[in-house]
Amino acid sequence: MKYYLIAGEASGDLHGSNLMKALKRVDKSAQFHCWGGDLMAEAGGELVKHYNSLAFMGFWEVVKNLRTISKNLTFCQRDITAYQPDVLILIDYSGFNLRIAKWAKSTGMKVFYYIAPQVWASRQSRVQQIKKYVDRLFVILPFEKTFYQKFDVTVDFVGHPLLDAIAERQQRSTPLLLNSSKPIIALLPGSRKQEIATVLPLFLTTVRRFPAYQFVIAAAPAIPFSFYEKIIKSASLEKEAIEIVADQTYPLLETSEAALVTSGTATLETALFEVPQVVCYKGNWLTYQIAKRLIKVPYISLVNLIANREVVTELIQNDLTTTNLTLELQRILQPSEAKKMITAYQQLKVQLGEVGASDRAAQRMFQYLQETN
Repeated sequence: MKYYLIAGEASGDLHGSNLMKALKRVDKSAQFHCWGGDLMAEAGGELVKHYNSLAFMGFWEVVKNLRTISKNLTFCQRDITAYQPDVLILIDYSGFNLRIAKWAKSTGMKVFYYIAPQVWASRQSRVQQIKKYVDRLFVILPFEKTFYQKFDVTVDFVGHPLLDAIAERQQRSTPLLLNSSKPIIALLPGSRKQEIATVLPLFLTTVRRFPAYQFVIAAAPAIPFSFYEKIIKSASLEKEAIEIVADQTYPLLETSEAALVTSGTATLETALFEVPQVVCYKGNWLTYQIAKRLIKVPYISLVNLIANREVVTELIQNDLTTTNLTLELQRILQPSEAKKMITAYQQLKVQLGEVGASDRAAQRMFQYLQETN
């Protein structure tokens, strides 16, 4: 069968690539066109657009790029029409993907959504769009199935694909090679240039306060080291004070004592590697003011949302200061506090279920397609 997948971020590229590998295992004739990144291309997809040209973060940033987004929508519709897939598989990236879902459904195309839009957090009215334009919804968080079923949406809970990615990593033994032998504090400042430029300078203000530790930045895919080096230089830090690693986030987390993490999928990855963390977010003032009024959940990190309590401290907007970062890092580096957080992480893993999310999603997708074709 022919599959057309759309992912708009680094995490979507990861999960999309694993889904494609799983689809190949159940469908030997599988062919893929995709919007995503290097991992989806490596998994055998014909890469139509890279997510680096798609990720606009926040209300104001979207407004500024409306023309580009409109052009991308038109281009995407034409490319899907030319490819004539058996199914369109949308992966997260809700602002763009829900528009494509509406168009695709109007053409009679079958639409699956993998990694559902987080409408439980804000703008719950979008549930009706999902119900109208999506044939099957595949969710990865334990509370999402109950949420969507309240609205009579056809939904499958398949488990979280991060468990698959981490299990795959743990089967390999590629060590992290650093110049320093000091214990490590990991810095995960996000996957988009915009958020990195906002958050990383604040992360770097803590470096001189923890001289016994080596700070290591996990570079996002396709963002050059020079981008990070410029920020390090602006912080008046020597290059040697900070190390940067690329494509080694998991090896880095395996060896870290603590982490400063920008809100997003990375917070859950950090938890699954049992690394004590501080979750951080800072955005454009207007974007934050709008988001503050729209968000309907008490936390921004997946760790706290899944646990339904504060497991990790969240430093948001004006609370994200050097003083607060320093105090929280000092706290989570204490053995008693670290142990408490790790125990909560272990409970979280139980809630997420077993490995095999990608295979379960692929098997059900292929089954549904066979039943309706």
